[in-house]
Amino acid sequence: MTEFFSGDTGLWVLFATGFLSATLLPGGSEANLIAAVKLGDNPIWQIVAVVAIGNTLGGLTNYWLGLLLPDKTSEQKQSHKALLWLKKYGYWSLLLSWMPIIGDPLCLAAGWLRMRFWWCAVVIFIGKTLRYIALAAIVLGLFPSLPF
Repeated sequence: MTEFFSGDTGLWVLFATGFLSATLLPGGSEANLIAAVKLGDNPIWQIVAVVAIGNTLGGLTNYWLGLLLPDKTSEQKQSHKALLWLKKYGYWSLLLSWMPIIGDPLCLAAGWLRMRFWWCAVVIFIGKTLRYIALAAIVLGLFPSLPF
């Protein structure tokens, strides 16, 4: 089983699970990141970069799906929770695109609101990368006072 997560194959698995876990499909990017870090076959920066890129592209898939939704009037866009977050906090709310339950709708809503693609891509990438950096740091024991 460890061969599955080692070397180039492991990076492809990380990319694929990162992508899938950012869409509505189930994925296990966190578990795979932990396995890859513990195996130590690839540099940490490479592990984090691959899974963050895959996860960002998955989030941007949701953004593009939002572009496919019909553009509604502003009154119809007022009632959705993800839309309210985006209207209140703007692009910065996409830093939370990594979060379960609300992350996918935020990316979808950004596309539906026709927010600027490159701003969305950059902020989504930053949020998702910071999450994986923090997770890798926890696995490496850089936060020894944490109980897990």
